[in-house]
Amino acid sequence: MERDAAVRQRADLETYRQRSNSLEIQHIQGQDMTLQVLFQVDGTPVPKGRPRFARRGKFVSTYSPKTTVDYETKVSDAAKQAMGSQKPLEGPVVACIYITLPIPASYSKKRTQACLSGEERPTKRSDIDNFCKAIFDGMNGIVFTDDSQVVSLHATKVYGTIGMVEIMVQEHLL
Repeated sequence: MERDAAVRQRADLETYRQRSNSLEIQHIQGQDMTLQVLFQVDGTPVPKGRPRFARRGKFVSTYSPKTTVDYETKVSDAAKQAMGSQKPLEGPVVACIYITLPIPASYSKKRTQACLSGEERPTKRSDIDNFCKAIFDGMNGIVFTDDSQVVSLHATKVYGTIGMVEIMVQEHLL
């Protein structure tokens, strides 16, 4: 059942990609125009890291790990390129995120084939919600005003030959 949902989501993303490189305004079922943005972030996805604390004299400051900040910057650069001069969405939005993690080099050929066919899924590494948090933080102020606008989220985590994230965000139709 999960595999079927992942296949459907992948097909939806492929359809969106074929229709548009990045930004598309379309008329759906007699509704007003709706904005949809689709983009890809190349490279191994990085989950949102736990905040770190440092004592600075009498004060304690909080900061994000460098890997998290670097990945959020990478996401925001891809989002800026996809959005162009378009302003961030202001109403409720729907997000569809397809996370592809590289297959570990230590896996045998048989296990690698199982990963590529979808028989084995990445269940050991970081939680899917931590990947989504880093991606949303990178899109804040660019694709949408704030990530609290996301009212529907569909995220899938799979193995692939290379690491990447495919993201589709569109206005939520009421």
